[in-house]
Amino acid sequence: QVQLVESGGGLVQAGGSLRLSCAASGRTFGIYDMGWFRQAPGKEREHIAEISATGDSIYYADSVKGRFTISRDNAHDTGYLQMNALKPEDTAVYYCAARLTREYHIWGQGTQVTVSS
Repeated sequence: QVQLVESGGGLVQAGGSLRLSCAASGRTFGIYDMGWFRQAPGKEREHIAEISATGDSIYYADSVKGRFTISRDNAHDTGYLQMNALKPEDTAVYYCAARLTREYHIWGQGTQVTVSS
């Protein structure tokens, strides 16, 4: 099955931008739906964005809608999360995940995003 590795996290000031990448290796990335999740300290994991295998269906949580953009490049086995207008409350560990059926069953190791006020 595919393996996922996130990158692109870091420290940014409020109002700034970051782009997270999710590099896939192994089986064909293009057959998987891909999602982005985040978990802040002491909080439950939040499903913030999702893109279907072909890219024709996209979901955003209300907390990021209008600020974050999910995309994918199946030719290069990579997914992306463009994050603009970042807020301190966006501080969390961000994970990409992949699925073939209803449940996400493949996860990356996570990348830390810290937004300073």
